[in-house]
Amino acid sequence: MTEAVTTPSPHEPPLPPEKRSGSAGGITPADIRDGAAAALLIGVAGVLLGVLWAWLAPKAQYVSNGEAVFLRNSESEARIGADGTFFLLSLGFGVLSAVLVFLWRRRGGVPLVVGLVLGSCFAALVGWRVGLWLGPSSDVAAAAVKAGKGVPFDAPLQLLAQGVLLVWPMVAVAVHLGLTALWTPHDPDPSADSDWAPYPPPHVHATPSDGPSAPEPPRG
Repeated sequence: MTEAVTTPSPHEPPLPPEKRSGSAGGITPADIRDGAAAALLIGVAGVLLGVLWAWLAPKAQYVSNGEAVFLRNSESEARIGADGTFFLLSLGFGVLSAVLVFLWRRRGGVPLVVGLVLGSCFAALVGWRVGLWLGPSSDVAAAAVKAGKGVPFDAPLQLLAQGVLLVWPMVAVAVHLGLTALWTPHDPDPSADSDWAPYPPPHVHATPSDGPSAPEPPRG
């Protein structure tokens, strides 16, 4: 008994090569742990942002006449300066965090970028709230009574342009992606792997010129 062998039609598209297990493009538990660790460490760094902002930001001053509180200098740019200080600090922290994460894990990956984004957003919020907490008291009336009539006192920190909270995550992602694109080696082309042979093999479908010649008709 002979077993029938079915050969694929030459008009059928070739089957794609099978993927190897443990592909370099897959997400592993180690990648997820790295992303979570990056988010945690960057989020904690937001405390340092708040400390520096409360220390370096210029502060407006109020003065009380015993009945109301007024700006000591109505033309002061201290309020804008507080936003600018937060912007510059966030810019520096964004670049620094992106470089450190890249040096720590050069291979990059989606979980690492997600951890960088989440950690940077959380760090910006932490820095903002810590700066407000460390800065002058937000109870202006109590501060005016404590300072006394006609004595200037520092106004509480304010972040007028809250869009600067996005500076750290945006800069961190942009710098990290740029570093990854420039200095991370790319995965090899699967088609160049010698272990992957084309399907079907060339000898399965022979061309008419390669097959046996047809018998000649009998001559009369």
